[in-house]
Amino acid sequence: MFMQFVIKVSLFLIYSLGLAVLSLPAHASCKGCLCPGDPCNLCPLPAMQDALSKLNEPELCVRIREKAPPTSAQPGSNEYFPSLDKSIMVCVNEGGDVIRNKQRNAEFPSRFYCKQPSIMKKQ
Repeated sequence: MFMQFVIKVSLFLIYSLGLAVLSLPAHASCKGCLCPGDPCNLCPLPAMQDALSKLNEPELCVRIREKAPPTSAQPGSNEYFPSLDKSIMVCVNEGGDVIRNKQRNAEFPSRFYCKQPSIMKKQ
């Protein structure tokens, strides 16, 4: 009885360790736009008043800020959604793609981001 318990616990630990080792490459290699360092130079949607703008802010982000002014409304409030809708509309009209951020963190706190098109439209 005790020996069966030890075998079960040992197998559980071995399988757990094996799964952990197999998942390490998936965590180490981030692919896509929501990776550390902001490889796609994303624009948060909507722009928030208290957020600092980037030093080399993309032209698309500037256009979105001009047409959909930054808001101080908290996500989920009634004032937040019209600003979000307007900034998404501007992003799409300018040729950008809207990316939903399901796993927010310190580097990407917004729920939605605008990815620049590979070729910017002229005004």
